[in-house]
Amino acid sequence: MDQEKYLSLRKGEKGVIISIAVYLFLAALKIIVGYLANSEALKADGLNNTTDIVSSLVVFIGLRVSQRPADDDHPYGHWKAETVASMVSSFIMMAVGIGVLFEAVSTVVKGKETSPDPISAITGLLCAVVMYLVYRYNRTLAKKTSSQAVMAAAKDNLSDAWVSIGTTLGILGAQLNLPWLDPVTAVVVGLLICHTAWDIFRDSSHRLTDGFDVNEIDAFKVTVQGISGVKGIKDLKARNYGSSAVVDIVILVNSNLNVRDAHDVADKVETELRKEHDVFDVNVHVEPN
Repeated sequence: MDQEKYLSLRKGEKGVIISIAVYLFLAALKIIVGYLANSEALKADGLNNTTDIVSSLVVFIGLRVSQRPADDDHPYGHWKAETVASMVSSFIMMAVGIGVLFEAVSTVVKGKETSPDPISAITGLLCAVVMYLVYRYNRTLAKKTSSQAVMAAAKDNLSDAWVSIGTTLGILGAQLNLPWLDPVTAVVVGLLICHTAWDIFRDSSHRLTDGFDVNEIDAFKVTVQGISGVKGIKDLKARNYGSSAVVDIVILVNSNLNVRDAHDVADKVETELRKEHDVFDVNVHVEPN
């Protein structure tokens, strides 16, 4: 089981590497064209992609650290390094988002008299198409590897595509003798960056504090209650280790069962949870009823 998870993490690295390469190209393109074409919105979008580069690098490092086997200091393994990396990336994104907001709001207050060059709108639209293609690739890869980290990266790719579309619309609007619309769009881009950073922080902090989806726990209970020999569930807890789930469960069995038969029921519970819900590890405690 450990080896399968390690292989999934390695496959997930492909999507992160592709994202980094694309973000490097798009960030440079947007920032350069943004300055040359006098577009605050495109520059803000480019800065957004620079945060994506750093965030992707942090996620890549987290994936690498997560692959380290258990040792004396980490008897449960290094799976949570992936979640820690997500939290660090959220701090980076928030800092840049606030910076983009500050610059954009300053431009709105001072006023902008010239509209950006139309080439900036073409650039924004082209970048949106590229990011959508990267999103489709990473989404497919995430489904194949069952990697939550890669799926999160895919969602970030999709949000970047929408940001670029919004940037393009703002630039086009500025062509209609509304030059203030470009920096206003930059403000919206800054808010989107901060919103994405907050979502990533909220999810990663929830996982690091052993929060778990209640609906998933209910699904676990339904599966266990349908297993022959299980008379009831006294307690069931779950926590996340990176993209993996660990379940601790106390089941009730017939008090007349001998130790071997009770152990067989526990084995069934462990097998079904692994099979039906891809649970990484299950700790089953049996009590007579």
